[in-house]
Amino acid sequence: MDVLYFYSYGTAAWMTLQATPLIASPTMIAALLSPEVREASTLEVYFSRSLGFSLITIGILQVLLTGSVPLSSRLTEAGGATTDPSDPKAPYALPTLTVTCIYHAAVAFYTYGMWTETGVFSFAFGTIGSAILAAIAGWCILFASSDGRISRKTGADKRTSGFPFTNKEADKRKARKKGL
Repeated sequence: MDVLYFYSYGTAAWMTLQATPLIASPTMIAALLSPEVREASTLEVYFSRSLGFSLITIGILQVLLTGSVPLSSRLTEAGGATTDPSDPKAPYALPTLTVTCIYHAAVAFYTYGMWTETGVFSFAFGTIGSAILAAIAGWCILFASSDGRISRKTGADKRTSGFPFTNKEADKRKARKKGL
Protein backbone atom coordinates (compact mmCIF):
# COMPACT_ATOMS: atom_id res chain seq x y z
CA MET A 1 0.00 0.00 0.00
CA ASP A 2 1.67 3.13 -1.25
CA VAL A 3 -0.30 5.60 0.90
CA LEU A 4 0.73 3.85 4.11
CA TYR A 5 4.39 3.91 3.02
CA PHE A 6 4.07 7.61 2.14
CA TYR A 7 2.50 8.37 5.51
CA SER A 8 5.09 6.38 7.47
CA TYR A 9 8.09 7.89 5.78
CA GLY A 10 6.45 11.33 5.61
CA THR A 11 5.85 11.28 9.36
CA ALA A 12 9.44 10.25 10.03
CA ALA A 13 10.76 12.97 7.71
CA TRP A 14 8.48 15.66 9.17
CA MET A 15 9.48 14.80 12.73
CA THR A 16 13.16 14.71 11.78
CA LEU A 17 12.81 18.11 10.11
CA GLN A 18 11.29 19.49 13.30
CA ALA A 19 13.90 17.81 15.50
CA THR A 20 16.99 18.98 13.61
CA PRO A 21 17.06 22.60 14.86
CA LEU A 22 16.13 21.46 18.38
CA ILE A 23 19.17 19.18 18.52
CA ALA A 24 21.63 21.25 16.49
CA SER A 25 21.08 24.70 17.96
CA PRO A 26 18.98 24.86 21.12
CA THR A 27 20.53 28.25 21.95
CA MET A 28 19.12 29.72 18.73
CA ILE A 29 15.67 28.25 19.48
CA ALA A 30 15.71 29.72 23.00
CA ALA A 31 16.83 33.11 21.62
CA LEU A 32 14.02 33.08 19.05
CA LEU A 33 11.38 32.21 21.65
CA SER A 34 12.39 34.59 24.42
CA PRO A 35 11.52 38.32 24.32
CA GLU A 36 15.05 39.40 25.29
CA VAL A 37 18.23 38.10 23.69
CA ARG A 38 20.12 35.91 26.13
CA GLU A 39 22.06 32.67 26.33
CA ALA A 40 20.01 29.50 26.79
CA SER A 41 20.13 27.90 30.21
CA THR A 42 21.37 24.36 30.71
CA LEU A 43 17.81 23.21 31.41
CA GLU A 44 16.52 24.77 28.16
CA VAL A 45 19.27 23.07 26.18
CA TYR A 46 18.47 19.75 27.85
CA PHE A 47 14.72 20.00 27.15
CA SER A 48 15.30 21.13 23.58
CA ARG A 49 17.60 18.24 22.75
CA SER A 50 15.40 15.74 24.61
CA LEU A 51 12.39 16.85 22.58
CA GLY A 52 14.42 16.58 19.36
CA PHE A 53 15.58 13.05 20.15
CA SER A 54 12.02 12.10 21.16
CA LEU A 55 10.63 13.33 17.84
CA ILE A 56 13.19 11.29 15.91
CA THR A 57 12.43 8.22 18.03
CA ILE A 58 8.67 8.52 17.43
CA GLY A 59 9.30 8.90 13.69
CA ILE A 60 11.46 5.76 13.61
CA LEU A 61 8.90 3.82 15.65
CA GLN A 62 6.20 4.92 13.22
CA VAL A 63 8.13 3.42 10.31
CA LEU A 64 8.92 0.19 12.17
CA LEU A 65 5.51 -0.46 13.73
CA THR A 66 3.50 0.13 10.56
CA GLY A 67 5.47 -2.57 8.75
CA SER A 68 7.13 -0.27 6.24
CA VAL A 69 10.42 -1.89 7.17
CA PRO A 70 10.18 -5.63 7.87
CA LEU A 71 11.47 -6.50 11.32
CA SER A 72 12.45 -10.05 10.40
CA SER A 73 15.01 -11.17 7.88
CA ARG A 74 12.61 -13.62 6.27
CA LEU A 75 9.52 -12.60 4.34
CA THR A 76 6.86 -15.29 4.23
CA GLU A 77 4.83 -13.66 1.50
CA ALA A 78 5.31 -10.90 -1.01
CA GLY A 79 3.41 -7.68 -0.57
CA GLY A 80 3.50 -4.31 1.00
CA ALA A 81 2.50 -2.89 4.31
CA THR A 82 -1.06 -3.43 5.43
CA THR A 83 -3.11 -2.42 8.44
CA ASP A 84 -4.60 -5.91 8.79
CA PRO A 85 -4.21 -7.01 12.43
CA SER A 86 -3.52 -10.60 11.39
CA ASP A 87 -0.59 -9.51 9.20
CA PRO A 88 2.59 -10.79 10.91
CA LYS A 89 4.67 -7.94 9.44
CA ALA A 90 2.68 -5.17 11.12
CA PRO A 91 0.44 -6.22 14.00
CA TYR A 92 0.55 -2.70 15.49
CA ALA A 93 -0.06 -0.74 12.29
CA LEU A 94 -3.59 0.42 13.06
CA PRO A 95 -2.92 1.48 16.68
CA THR A 96 0.25 3.27 15.56
CA LEU A 97 -1.66 5.07 12.82
CA THR A 98 -4.33 6.09 15.31
CA VAL A 99 -1.86 7.49 17.86
CA THR A 100 0.16 9.40 15.28
CA CYS A 101 -3.03 10.70 13.64
CA ILE A 102 -4.13 12.12 17.00
CA TYR A 103 -0.63 13.57 17.48
CA HIS A 104 -0.59 15.29 14.09
CA ALA A 105 -4.14 16.62 14.59
CA ALA A 106 -3.24 18.02 18.02
CA VAL A 107 -0.09 19.67 16.67
CA ALA A 108 -2.05 21.09 13.72
CA PHE A 109 -4.64 22.64 16.06
CA TYR A 110 -1.97 24.00 18.38
CA THR A 111 0.10 25.55 15.59
CA TYR A 112 -3.05 26.99 14.00
CA GLY A 113 -3.90 28.65 17.30
CA MET A 114 -0.38 30.03 17.59
CA TRP A 115 -0.48 31.23 13.99
CA THR A 116 -3.74 33.11 14.47
CA GLU A 117 -2.48 34.60 17.73
CA THR A 118 1.01 35.64 16.61
CA GLY A 119 0.82 35.80 12.82
CA VAL A 120 4.23 34.08 12.50
CA PHE A 121 4.43 32.25 9.15
CA SER A 122 6.40 29.29 10.54
CA PHE A 123 3.33 28.30 12.58
CA ALA A 124 1.31 28.30 9.34
CA PHE A 125 3.92 26.02 7.78
CA GLY A 126 3.65 23.68 10.78
CA THR A 127 -0.14 23.75 10.57
CA ILE A 128 -0.12 22.77 6.91
CA GLY A 129 2.41 19.94 7.37
CA SER A 130 0.71 18.41 10.40
CA ALA A 131 -2.80 18.81 8.95
CA ILE A 132 -1.80 17.03 5.74
CA LEU A 133 -0.27 14.14 7.68
CA ALA A 134 -3.31 13.95 10.00
CA ALA A 135 -5.63 13.83 6.98
CA ILE A 136 -3.59 11.07 5.32
CA ALA A 137 -3.54 9.07 8.56
CA GLY A 138 -7.30 9.48 8.91
CA TRP A 139 -7.76 8.26 5.35
CA CYS A 140 -5.57 5.22 6.05
CA ILE A 141 -7.49 4.43 9.23
CA LEU A 142 -10.87 4.73 7.53
CA PHE A 143 -10.24 3.16 4.16
CA ALA A 144 -7.01 1.15 4.24
CA SER A 145 -7.83 -0.87 7.33
CA SER A 146 -10.96 -2.70 6.19
CA ASP A 147 -11.03 -5.86 4.16
CA GLY A 148 -12.79 -4.71 1.03
CA ARG A 149 -14.77 -7.12 -1.05
CA ILE A 150 -13.71 -6.02 -4.49
CA SER A 151 -15.46 -7.57 -7.45
CA ARG A 152 -13.10 -9.10 -10.00
CA LYS A 153 -15.50 -8.31 -12.79
CA THR A 154 -16.38 -4.67 -12.11
CA GLY A 155 -13.67 -3.59 -9.67
CA ALA A 156 -16.30 -2.12 -7.33
CA ASP A 157 -16.78 -2.85 -3.65
CA LYS A 158 -19.56 -5.41 -3.23
CA ARG A 159 -20.66 -4.04 0.15
CA THR A 160 -21.98 -0.78 -1.27
CA SER A 161 -25.68 -0.17 -1.63
CA GLY A 162 -27.76 2.10 -3.81
CA PHE A 163 -29.30 4.00 -0.91
CA PRO A 164 -30.03 6.96 -1.10
CA PHE A 165 -28.86 7.23 -4.70
CA THR A 166 -29.62 4.48 -7.17
CA ASN A 167 -27.25 3.13 -9.76
CA LYS A 168 -29.43 3.07 -12.85
CA GLU A 169 -26.76 1.49 -15.05
CA ALA A 170 -26.36 -1.43 -12.66
CA ASP A 171 -30.13 -1.83 -12.49
CA LYS A 172 -30.31 -1.93 -16.32
CA ARG A 173 -27.61 -4.64 -16.42
CA LYS A 174 -29.44 -6.68 -13.80
CA ALA A 175 -32.69 -6.35 -15.75
CA ARG A 176 -30.94 -7.45 -18.95
CA LYS A 177 -29.44 -10.48 -17.21
CA LYS A 178 -32.83 -11.51 -15.82
CA GLY A 179 -34.42 -11.08 -19.25
CA LEU A 180 -31.88 -13.35 -20.98
